Amino acid sequence: MDSASATRLLLVDDEPSLREPLAEYLSRQGFVVTEAASAAEARSRLREGLPDLVLLDIMMPGEDGLSLCRHIGEALALPVILLTAKGEATDRIVGLEIGADDYVVKPFEPRELVARIRSVLRRAARGGPAPAEDELFEFEGWLLDPLKRRLTAPDGALVPISSVEFRLLLAFLEHPRQVLNRDQLLDMVQGREAHLFDRAVDNQVSRLRRKVETDSRNPTLIQTVWGGGYMLAAEVHRVVARS
Repeated sequence: MDSASATRLLLVDDEPSLREPLAEYLSRQGFVVTEAASAAEARSRLREGLPDLVLLDIMMPGEDGLSLCRHIGEALALPVILLTAKGEATDRIVGLEIGADDYVVKPFEPRELVARIRSVLRRAARGGPAPAEDELFEFEGWLLDPLKRRLTAPDGALVPISSVEFRLLLAFLEHPRQVLNRDQLLDMVQGREAHLFDRAVDNQVSRLRRKVETDSRNPTLIQTVWGGGYMLAAEVHRVVARS
């Protein structure tokens, strides 16, 4: 595989006995792997250049993986797969709720991890029909640039959104005034193989509402349809970006 087109991974784990052989295995599978032994080192690597996906251990000394996951989701909108221990079920759920795309439980089969990496990357790239290079979604004064994954408020301020929030908003924008149930949203945003719960969908909707609603407790844009799911109650237009 040409290194210019190879998928770039950032592997963050404080245990060299796991990190180093895993990095070697992933490299043999054609990935370009950068290693980091801590959240601080990972932040430094992210400043040097963005990967296509982050593999992130939850339990690390200093800043933990959940804190770093939140930063990656909100500031960088990169796909994240959590590497977790068996006893960290609560942390896994929290991680998914704050923007992680999937998780694998240690000890895991490396081939399973590769399959999940490819699955997450497919979902991240899917996002519906490819928009024109200069095409934006406009709704109620908001603008979403699907290529740059940039959300702009009516007052012109940039609003950070995680990769999961981006895909959730994109699903609503591509199906305006349609009721989308939780199963449909799971398929569009996470994929059923991520083993998410209805509560995780509800929490992601709540997080998105806090970004786009004037009053998230009384939402007018993303409405709850009792017994059905959620609906974007807004006109959506595709507009040409200003140069």
